[in-house]
Amino acid sequence: MHTRFLRSTAILTVAALSLAGCESTSPSGGEGIYSRNAAAAGSAMARGATVGAGDTRVASAQVQAVGMATVTVLAKRQASERQRKLAEERARKYQAKLTPEKKTVMKKKKVRYIAIDTEKDERTVPKAQKSVMIWDVETEQIVGNNVYDVEATPSVGQTALFETYTAQYVGTGS
Repeated sequence: MHTRFLRSTAILTVAALSLAGCESTSPSGGEGIYSRNAAAAGSAMARGATVGAGDTRVASAQVQAVGMATVTVLAKRQASERQRKLAEERARKYQAKLTPEKKTVMKKKKVRYIAIDTEKDERTVPKAQKSVMIWDVETEQIVGNNVYDVEATPSVGQTALFETYTAQYVGTGS
């Protein structure tokens, strides 16, 4: 049953990528780099769909990547001192209240970063639902000094990509 689900998901993904890559992206109407990349990605996923029972981790990782929440970052900018302080405070409170069981689950899922809400300010993009910052669970520090104005946040507990960081969204951490 599990293998059938993985194969079905991989086949649907291959089909979606193949169709997405068919549209010409160059003004001259020739084949664009995007169609070649989509075909290569689709081919790699098709190979993943035909793995043996011992290789299900590979196919499972591909399915997890497809299931990651999509976040539209409207703007990235430097945090104000107040935004940084609030994000740090919230992240520390969140991390302090984690039970040992929850910490174990996060370790097993390899959660290194969390996305934590901070306050919006006068520089926040009007369309932004929230302003978030990234917290490193291992070093217990804010990563960089960037605020991400996002169009919509994922559900609390869901993983999403913020620039180059895969982070679990925790909202305000309460």
